[in-house]
Amino acid sequence: MWESLKAQLLEIGTAKLTDADTSLYRSTSTAGPGAGGRGSVFFNYEGHRIRFAIAGDSPITLRHIGEGTAMLTYGCIEVLGKLEEPGSHCPGQAYITISGSCIFHCRYCPVPQNAASTKSTADIVSLVRGAGDIQAISLTSGVAGSIEEGEQRTLDAVKALLQFSLPIGVSIYPLPGTAHRLHEAGVAEVKFNLETATPELFAEMCPDLDRDVINTELDAAVALFGKNHVFTNLIFGLGESDAQMEAAIDNVCRRGIIPAMRPFSPAAELKDRSRPGFKRFMNLYAHHRAALATNNLITREAKTMCIACAGCDMVPGRD
Repeated sequence: MWESLKAQLLEIGTAKLTDADTSLYRSTSTAGPGAGGRGSVFFNYEGHRIRFAIAGDSPITLRHIGEGTAMLTYGCIEVLGKLEEPGSHCPGQAYITISGSCIFHCRYCPVPQNAASTKSTADIVSLVRGAGDIQAISLTSGVAGSIEEGEQRTLDAVKALLQFSLPIGVSIYPLPGTAHRLHEAGVAEVKFNLETATPELFAEMCPDLDRDVINTELDAAVALFGKNHVFTNLIFGLGESDAQMEAAIDNVCRRGIIPAMRPFSPAAELKDRSRPGFKRFMNLYAHHRAALATNNLITREAKTMCIACAGCDMVPGRD
């Protein structure tokens, strides 16, 4: 039931909030699908999680009854669950964007349009201290200044965060050797994003980035961090065919990398395109689940970042 329902809800991706105050449960984002938006909320039904971007007008309604209890209504569907307090961006984690701006201009990404600042190491430590009851720390970042500067800021933050004795996950655009340097610094898991199903689509969507470096660092990371602790975003809905996306899933799983299957969210140059539909969610989810099983990859062993959260995506083994 949950898998089918979540696919229907993710096809919409938004919800309007009504009734009791929800300020305690709202999260804002300067990276990822919700960057630059009105914020988001996390809804939990029997241990399963979904994240909604907050909208003034949506076919999905979350009626906050009080103390986190909420009724989700979508058409004739009604589900009673809980709104989750975000640690920092997402429940159970301090998920922190170091820089909310970026020098690159991927066509689907709203981050370069944001006039966001870059957090200092002291800022990041303070956010973790104030995040409440968390089980992990995750760091991501746009590329501000240069790729080299971005990596060094991340390494400095990791060094300062080791004091919390929590697993640290990092998702940044890599340089040659980034996986090794992050491993040496004490990072537990990494995510380097291939973004698209094919190299040709990557060149169209992310013309400034080098996909070969990302692939090389992903393979190096598997050797260092081990299976179930290396991830990559694959965005579906950018113009690829199902066969192309299925081949991409098979390729990364065969290499010991867990893909986060991220539905395209209309933004930036592609703001007029549509999100993927329910049928596509379910078909790719089934293929994803089979590919993970074939390659003995277990999403529940992930400790950090998107696979551990499972709010924005459908994650086999967690959904």
